[in-house]
Amino acid sequence: MNDSLIVRPITISEIGFLDKMLYNAIFVPPGNERLPDNIIEHPEISKYIKDFGREGDICFVAQLNGDLVGAIWTRHFNETNKAYGFVDSDTPELSMAVYEQFRNKGIGTKLLITMIKALTDKGYRKVSLSVDIINYAYDLYKKIGFKDYKLIGESMTMILKLK
Repeated sequence: MNDSLIVRPITISEIGFLDKMLYNAIFVPPGNERLPDNIIEHPEISKYIKDFGREGDICFVAQLNGDLVGAIWTRHFNETNKAYGFVDSDTPELSMAVYEQFRNKGIGTKLLITMIKALTDKGYRKVSLSVDIINYAYDLYKKIGFKDYKLIGESMTMILKLK
């Protein structure tokens, strides 16, 4: 399957796809009902993609057989506008989602590797994220090299030091 998988920078015309990816990035524990679509309009969530394309925003999409199936993006936050995985204003926070039917096929790993290389090439020293500790992606992040930084409720803020 990975032969037909392309990971590439998002285009301006595809920015609307981040609405779908932001919704899919919200972890819902097994057995729980999905949240309403408009959850992404809440300020604490919409800040991850609102006005995407501002200074420092980076995004890659996963395209499989011509269809977008996943995305990974980073954004900077600050002390007055913190997000869930905020560490400091110099550390971009990472968000990622892959449509459920395409998970566990290596797409998330390829997205992560692409983003880590891009951040390293741009001179960043670390990247952070927030993940629910029962989310299957928690183990993926640990496998890639992210380390636990701070547990807040059921969510772990993790950091990856870049080379």
